[in-house]
Amino acid sequence: MHLSRCTRWFIAILAIVCLAGVFGWYKFFREVPQPAFANEGERFKYGSIGAENTRGIPYWIWLVLPRVFPDLMPGPGGYKSFGVVWEPGQQIPVGFSMKTIGFPRIANNCAICHVGTWRANGSDLPHVVIGSPAHTSNLQSMLRFLTNCAADPRFNADTLLAQIERETKLSVVDRLIYRFALIPLTRSALNKESTQLAWMNRPDWPDWGKGRDDPMNLTKYFMTSMPVDNTTGQADFPSVWNLKIRKGDGLFLNWSCDTPAVRSVLIDSALGLGAAPDPTVPLDTLNWKFVRRAWFIVRMAELDDYLSALAPPSYPFPVDAALAARGGAVYAQACASCHQPGQGRTSRLIPIDEIGTDRNRLDTWNQAAADQANEKVKEIGIIRPNMVKQQGYQSPPLDGLWMRGPYLHNGSVPSLRDLLKPVADRTKVFYRGYDVYDPADVGFTTAGVDAAREGWKEDTAVRGNGNQGHTYGTELPDQDKEALLEYMKTL
Repeated sequence: MHLSRCTRWFIAILAIVCLAGVFGWYKFFREVPQPAFANEGERFKYGSIGAENTRGIPYWIWLVLPRVFPDLMPGPGGYKSFGVVWEPGQQIPVGFSMKTIGFPRIANNCAICHVGTWRANGSDLPHVVIGSPAHTSNLQSMLRFLTNCAADPRFNADTLLAQIERETKLSVVDRLIYRFALIPLTRSALNKESTQLAWMNRPDWPDWGKGRDDPMNLTKYFMTSMPVDNTTGQADFPSVWNLKIRKGDGLFLNWSCDTPAVRSVLIDSALGLGAAPDPTVPLDTLNWKFVRRAWFIVRMAELDDYLSALAPPSYPFPVDAALAARGGAVYAQACASCHQPGQGRTSRLIPIDEIGTDRNRLDTWNQAAADQANEKVKEIGIIRPNMVKQQGYQSPPLDGLWMRGPYLHNGSVPSLRDLLKPVADRTKVFYRGYDVYDPADVGFTTAGVDAAREGWKEDTAVRGNGNQGHTYGTELPDQDKEALLEYMKTL
């Protein structure tokens, strides 16, 4: 049997197309599972939440950016200058995941905001605490670095490949892929992100600083089509340990009670980090619907289980047991009704007129944004309790309170001792993001040469940084305040 010339040509072309398809899949879409982690803590710190597909940066590009653009960094030390936790012997910092999807990609996970450190003194090695607010991390500065790199003419194939070749030997094919695909596409994606983040880079606009972001504006401008407005809502990263005590009917999470369920917080946070697909990429949308959605739902359930059972960290310094016992009685009378799990006001809304704290964070969110965000999540097939709009702030449980400074939703009060002072006597300017602990004031060290060098200056006169409100306990006798401080170390 002899095939016609046209048939032979068709078979040859089909074979070439198939080979090209396999090659393209292997080099750009082939997913390699991450190696098994030793435990769930390690997976929390370095495991994927599915963000590499849409928000991942090619690893080798990411690696060399600090070397190419040292003038755009906040200081020496590479990515560590952003205050991220980088454990000895690890290839990437905590809060980053690396996964091969065609090529090695790096993205963020939940730990970028929820793993912190403490030290007893400046020469101590950092103690890493999973679930803690990442109070040393300057997320905004890192975002600006990446987008500023992409806007710089040095972000080109010749410059980046020269530095990549110092780290790894790329094949001829991979060099061509980096030159003509990955480097231009990465630059384009970062430029697009720069446009999306323009709202936070307006002249004279308040910076987030270390240990904070502007969570509801990030949600509003990434998940909805709401126009950019004049609100600013810088807020501390919360702790995420012991989430089981935050579950129940009528209990809320997020600083202004925007979310009624733990699982919703986890889902929305992951989507905000890029776990959602880009709907303009048909292949990715298809893959999300048929593969990643099921994986994502399972991963959120696993995170829920892990964080619900994760114990808060114990206070690492000596405690005066007798003084703390007296403080327990003060706490029961002055604090427990709003902060003790199971009490009537804990994890519930405290009206803004009562709590009196800076309302800027509250005003960043509205019902129209909640409605759009809820609809967006439904469109990708994720079912979770809806976000809402409230008119006040949450009264959270105080487990692991010693590790959650600075205090109030915007981190405007440096220590628990300062929080018990009348508003007029509270510290107005201090440095946050320095991880040496101050047991006397119960908070991180926020003054001095070292704190100024390693920390970020917070000025409570700046819009959104107000330190007013929450005057509970400010009129207690001094001896009761001392006892209460000692007791709160044990929570």
